[in-house]
Amino acid sequence: MTKADLIDEVAKNSVLSKKDAEAIVQAVLDSIVEALKGGGKVELRGFGSFRLRERSSREGRNPKTGEKVFVPAKKVPYFKPGKDLRELINS
Repeated sequence: MTKADLIDEVAKNSVLSKKDAEAIVQAVLDSIVEALKGGGKVELRGFGSFRLRERSSREGRNPKTGEKVFVPAKKVPYFKPGKDLRELINS
């Protein structure tokens, strides 16, 4: 499902116009991004949670040349599905 598909579903399942549905979907996504940028986590009960994982710096290798390269430390977003979502998918 793409973002456009999600907007279509929100508009179809509510009395909102497609433009209003797009604004709502974008507001939700922006809120998740801002929370993660601030170092927080987003927890949607029954669905799952978005968190940040810290990756330490390391020495990598360029697969084309074999040359060693330095890979700096970074934060990576991570989604952990909730219990209800896992059960719905696996049943």
